[in-house]
Amino acid sequence: MSDKYLTRIAALLRKAEGTDNEHEADAYLQAAQRLATLASVDLAVARAHTAGKERRAVPVMREVVIGEPGKRGLRTFAALFIAIAAQNDLTCDISQNSTKVYAYGFESDLDTVQQLYGSLVVQMVRASDTYIKSGAYKADTVWREVRAPNPRRPGRSHYTYEERPVSPTSARIAFQLAFAARIGRRFAEIRATTRTEVITKDTTTGTALALRAKELELADHYREHSTARGAWRGGRYEGAADLAIRAGDRAGRTARLGPDGQLGGPGRQIGA
Repeated sequence: MSDKYLTRIAALLRKAEGTDNEHEADAYLQAAQRLATLASVDLAVARAHTAGKERRAVPVMREVVIGEPGKRGLRTFAALFIAIAAQNDLTCDISQNSTKVYAYGFESDLDTVQQLYGSLVVQMVRASDTYIKSGAYKADTVWREVRAPNPRRPGRSHYTYEERPVSPTSARIAFQLAFAARIGRRFAEIRATTRTEVITKDTTTGTALALRAKELELADHYREHSTARGAWRGGRYEGAADLAIRAGDRAGRTARLGPDGQLGGPGRQIGA
């Protein structure tokens, strides 16, 4: 079942690579996520009908390398992976330096997420490079806290705010985080619609019960095996690079697959 769906998803993505029409490319990407959701539903139903003594798929933890320590901007790559994973029945822990993601779920869902991520991360990097090279971010400004002489107390200093241009690094981070957030929202809409359609067609309520059982098993597996402490805040952008955020959101809305987004293998390491 896993190979069947992965092959069909890869075929849809290759079709997206062969078209220059944004609407067609978007339709293929939506179809790929719809298939990913259907595969997840089928897995849940199949497991519900598997006798206890038969071999059943069980949740696992997979370590996914996002990038090498010291590489800048890894938190935006991790944010994209997590956005995709959240809509494909995975729960993730993230290393403090964002170099690794520890994803918990079923093997077929893990494979699907790595395929989608491997393509979308290429688009995210390309789109942000294009934006930075355009220089559009230079029209944006942010307020920064700076240290300055205190006019009321000679020899002393105080902190004030100055309006300064947005740096390329800040603009890139804002752009990529907005891109990741938009991808997550797009996939969430597709997932919700697909699951509703499947459950509505099943008059026996068996599908809904199977999906709920899968959710509970995944939650139990995560609680039993995760050793994470604290909350990861790398997906937040604390700044005011509004132009970069809007540009990243637009890129996420029209994300399509480029020629380097080849699928069918393990997830790639950024910077490799």
